[in-house]
Amino acid sequence: MNVSGELNNKVNKEKTLERILNKVEVIGNKMPDPVSIFGILCLVIMAISWIAAGVSVENPADNKTVSIVNLVSRDGFRKILMECVTKFQQFPPLGMVLVVMLGAGVAEKSGLMTVAMKTSIVKVPKSLVTGTIILVCILADAAGDAGFILLPPLAATIFLSIGRHPLIGMFAAYAGVAGGFSSNLMVNMTDVLMASFTIPAAQMIDPSYRGTPAMNIYFMVASTVILVLCGVFVTEKIIAPRFEKYDTNSLFGDENNEITDVEKKALKWSGMSVLIMIAIVILLSIGKNSFMADPETGSLLAWESPLMQGLIPIITLMFLVPGIIYGKMTGVIKNDKDAVAMMSESMKDMGSYIVIAFAASLFIALFNWSNIGIVMSVNGAGILKNSGFGGIGIIIGFIILESIINIFIGSASAKWAIMAPIFVPMLLLLGYNPAVTQMAFRIGDSITNPISPLFPFFPMLITFVRKYDKEAGIGTIVSNMIPYSIVFAIAWTLLLVMFVMFNIPLGPGGAIRYMM
Repeated sequence: MNVSGELNNKVNKEKTLERILNKVEVIGNKMPDPVSIFGILCLVIMAISWIAAGVSVENPADNKTVSIVNLVSRDGFRKILMECVTKFQQFPPLGMVLVVMLGAGVAEKSGLMTVAMKTSIVKVPKSLVTGTIILVCILADAAGDAGFILLPPLAATIFLSIGRHPLIGMFAAYAGVAGGFSSNLMVNMTDVLMASFTIPAAQMIDPSYRGTPAMNIYFMVASTVILVLCGVFVTEKIIAPRFEKYDTNSLFGDENNEITDVEKKALKWSGMSVLIMIAIVILLSIGKNSFMADPETGSLLAWESPLMQGLIPIITLMFLVPGIIYGKMTGVIKNDKDAVAMMSESMKDMGSYIVIAFAASLFIALFNWSNIGIVMSVNGAGILKNSGFGGIGIIIGFIILESIINIFIGSASAKWAIMAPIFVPMLLLLGYNPAVTQMAFRIGDSITNPISPLFPFFPMLITFVRKYDKEAGIGTIVSNMIPYSIVFAIAWTLLLVMFVMFNIPLGPGGAIRYMM
């Protein structure tokens, strides 16, 4: 085939992909409002619970029988009536988002964020901005859920500051923080949580098995590099061409390109305040019985440690304090009333998110109360177990199964508590180290995060996207996330297959083969 023919084929493929994504976006945006969709799903869950009431499985996590609970009943309606408000209050992202926005709102509306962008990221070569954002977003998962709240809107601002469409940056950031959830350059609390289920599951077969939270770290480091490269490719070659040039004057204005001496001085002192707060946190984290460590285990990474539990208020202060300092020095904030007004204004911007969060929290509560998720997970695992696949085939099948289940059930710990006692022993008997099974689960548990409307942070993303596109809906997000999920799934799975085929350890104590 000549060069001209190859170019024509490439253009045709790009047009075909563009048409498919556009179709997904159109269909998705024709769907009802996300609030209505969650309302419809609530009715669907109740209907399924009524039809399938009594269907049961044995939960491998505790060997107890779990049955689907009929929510269309006297007790079901009572439970919904009595606990819907509590479940809304306990919806994990709600409090985190609103608290962070108190500080972030002051930092944004005082002008600090805009000037900080002008003096920092705009100096980075544009060719490196996308990769830098995706890398930061992947690494942010070590800090728990804070990255989902902070980084997509921040990436949008960064892209806007360098003259690119903000939604390109927002989607790249969300893909990194959601799709790359199980890759990192360091051991973090997710590794500790996963290992806490993997090790007991392996000891069901081999009581002498000893695993560590670092059993996947080599693979995670390699994954980080691969996913950053894949993310940049998808962003620049697939997502960016879908967006027209955005009017950056709406944020910065043509006449406001120069930073005044007062702004420079205010930015300097604001930055120093951040460094001082970071130093305080570090000092409080040093020592055997440090203030930030878990009192029982002494670990800073344990979920119960003040550092992990206190990340949200710490991050809020790191926005609020420099925002107030900057506003005071530039004259934007004259007194406490101005700062409070900025906080109130940021809460007004979150009104639509609060409405969506209520509907989403009710759906998740109904899904959990009905036990449909547990029954679906156990039955899915049983089908895969009896499929006749072996070796690498069952590892790939497990990734696919978990990626599908992940669209409906967001909690990784809840799913792994169910699946670890099934798949860890099964693959252990086939000669595979539990570290392999754990990593296969984590890949499947990450790659469909970006496209799942049921993912807890998806409603929040809709709110952020509508800041730049008032007509955006579920279709807008899903159509731009699908390429990331597909490319991440292919590259990540192939990477694991390569590690398995060439017997490359996944981490300390994470050899591919396991001999009892």
